[in-house]
Amino acid sequence: MIIVHHLNNSRSQRVLWLLEELGLAYEIKHYQRDPKTMLAPPELTRVHPLGKSPVIEHEGNIVAESGAILEYLVEKHGNDRLVPPAGTPDKLRWRYFMHYAEGSLMPPLLMKLVFDKVESSPAPFFVKPIKRAIAQKVMSSFVQPNIDRHLAFLEGELANRDWFAGSEFSAADIQMSFPLEAAAARAGLAASHPRLQAFLQRIHARPAYQRALERGGPYELLR
Repeated sequence: MIIVHHLNNSRSQRVLWLLEELGLAYEIKHYQRDPKTMLAPPELTRVHPLGKSPVIEHEGNIVAESGAILEYLVEKHGNDRLVPPAGTPDKLRWRYFMHYAEGSLMPPLLMKLVFDKVESSPAPFFVKPIKRAIAQKVMSSFVQPNIDRHLAFLEGELANRDWFAGSEFSAADIQMSFPLEAAAARAGLAASHPRLQAFLQRIHARPAYQRALERGGPYELLR
């Protein structure tokens, strides 16, 4: 049995979705973020020392990191599904987007989240203008231009195909879902990116995606 240690409003939603796409049986152990800090509960450190989600248990293995989990499950149980054939240009794109999602796209999105919190967090009245000015300067000169560059790149990638690795839906699209949903929620992915919006509509309409939401519970990135 595959056990998914699932944290609400997190990357582990992708793991549930992949499992539903593959039609695999799995058990969920639910964890809730601290409502004040939004951090994972300390119970997760009993599963993995970093105390983060997603983590799965399978056949005596503890596997962490969403990209590694998706690759592990596709290799173990995919039967050539959700991955392009080896040695093809699509497989190279697949591998690129499996790593790009977290390695390149998520860092500026995380920086935006952090600096938005810096700007809005409580502070003494004489500090607020300085804090706000620093946060806005970093956002306008570095973070948002970087995000805009990534979104323009991804919009172009979908100019001639519906899916990131090629003409067929794959695990790379599952991996790309979380940062693009985050960008739509708080980083400017809007009407100026019609192909990315259409991509999100396509994945949200998939029955396996909807089943994963039912199993995983509330997913605030969608709001």
